[in-house]
This record gives sequence, C-alpha cells and structure tokens, in this order.
Amino acid sequence: MNHESIAIRNYKHEDFDEYVLIRAEAESLEPAGRCVSPLYTSRQLARPNYSPAQDLFVAEMGGDIVGYTDVEAELSIERVVLECWVHPRYRGRKVATRLLSCAMERAGALGAKVCHVNVVEENAVACRVLERLGFRPVRRFLELRLDIAGNVQDIGRGARLAIEYDGEQVSSPWRHLQHGEEDRLTRLQNRAFAGTWGYNPNTVEEMTFRINSCICSPDDILLICNGGKAVGYCWTMMNCEGGVPSATKGRILMLGVDPDHRGRGIARELALAGLEHLRDKGVGIAQVTVDSENRAAYALYLSLGFELQTGTLWYERAVVHDTGAA
Repeated sequence: MNHESIAIRNYKHEDFDEYVLIRAEAESLEPAGRCVSPLYTSRQLARPNYSPAQDLFVAEMGGDIVGYTDVEAELSIERVVLECWVHPRYRGRKVATRLLSCAMERAGALGAKVCHVNVVEENAVACRVLERLGFRPVRRFLELRLDIAGNVQDIGRGARLAIEYDGEQVSSPWRHLQHGEEDRLTRLQNRAFAGTWGYNPNTVEEMTFRINSCICSPDDILLICNGGKAVGYCWTMMNCEGGVPSATKGRILMLGVDPDHRGRGIARELALAGLEHLRDKGVGIAQVTVDSENRAAYALYLSLGFELQTGTLWYERAVVHDTGAA
C-alpha cells in the first residue's frame, strides 16, 4: 500500500473536475443512486445555504482526491447530514475518521446539535466505522420497489379523482404544479411533514431551487386542490443510474397531504397518479423510501404492490461544542 501522506482540507474551486471524478468513481464502485454529471454537481455546489469552501472537505494524495465528506446543514431542526466516501484503496488509514472529524467541527461551528449519516444496512463496514466513531443507529428507512409496466391498479388515463369532502364525493382532478407556485408547495409540504422525524422545513428559495434542478421540473409534481387550496401533492423524479438520470427507473420522492384533509383517500389517489405519470415517461420500475415507523405510508405502498427491496439506517452522534477555557 502507498503510505504517502493524505491531506484533509477544504474544497477549492479548482478541485471541481477531480471532485466530479471521485463522485463518479464512488457511484461506479458502490452504486447508491448518486447523480454525478458535471452539470448536476455544479448545480448542487451552488445550492442555497451551502458553501462548498466551508461545507465540503476532501482527502488529497499526490494531487488526486481520494475521498470527501459533505456537510448539509438543516439548522431548523438543529442537525447536519453528512455524506462521506473514501476510495477502497485508501481505507484502513483513518481517512474517513479524519474527514468526519472535520465535518463534526463544522457542525459545531454551525450550531448544530446532532450529525446524521445514512447508510445501507447491509454495509457492515460503514456501520462498524460509524459505531467506532461514536455514532449510533436511531432510525430505519425502507426502500420499496414496484414493477409498474402494466401493474398500476385502479387508474385510467385522464381519470378524475373522487375525493370525499364533508360527506360528499367531489370530483377533484389532479394537475401539475405550475411555475410561480413554489410558495404554495412550500406551505403544503411544511404542513404535511411538520414534526415528522428528520424533516427540515423548507424555504421558498430552497424549494424553487429543487423544483428547477436539472433532474426535476414542475411537471413532475402533481397537486390535488380543493376550493383553490392545495391539499395534497406527489413529487416524482427519475432515478439516477450509472451517475445520470435513468430512462426507465423512477421514484416517488415525496407524497404529502394537508393534515386537515387526511382520511379521504387523497394519498392513494396521488400515489396512483404519480405512478401513472412515471409510466407515461417510460418508467418500468418505481421506487419509494418510507420511514419504517410510518405504518400508514408503508401499508399504502404495500397495497399498491410495492415490495421491500432493502433498508437503510440513520446513524446519529451528538455534536460537542467547545465552551472555551474556564
């Protein structure tokens, strides 16, 4: 093994090409659905409330980047989410430990209380590393899969959705989100997911950025409205495969219903509409991620034919803040 020293430092603008390459190598060696095209990467580095010069750390040896850790601040819920990857040739040299230490220091400077890391539960090596560093598993999420080629139930092209309001069946068709409705979707999403584990309330700026990314558009978000008010939505997207958006695999990214309008079948209708939308785009396989403790959502997707594919674990570690000398 080459024991040349490995430097851990902040990302610099001139690292961009090397950073794209290491992300592409990570996706090639350990597929995780990362989108790693130069366009997507440049967009992500420019996302709101993020500074690559402060929130991204790289491990460098001989002019090559061999690992990185990314710090995503979600300060409304006092946490940061970390993504860390080290090339297999350089593991066993405490590179991940050093990268994560820098990330923890950054988390402390941001004022976060906890750091979270999400890993596939079958990745025993990553789990051991995190546990050795003081992280502990706190939540399990489920990855579900559905073959939607001719397997979407109870939905016809152009169907109107019968939703019950005040004891009456109201025909309420879904429609696509329109440009300029980012504030409407932001309010709905924040209401729908308020208080759920790991949800960081979005700003309109953040929502606008995500909706208009290079892998998403307003057309991929379906709304159901009642009396001019948006009461539910289904956000779909194409999966990334081989580092670029897939032509045949898609995902229900988020599905939410206003708390005042639950229990009327809106979630099921939106899920079906989302699957139809994906099928119309040529998707054959649909996926969705569900919190294992969200029994209602899990039961809904099982009823639509989804099957459990794998699981991921969220690990947590408290951030230690430097209180200064006594």
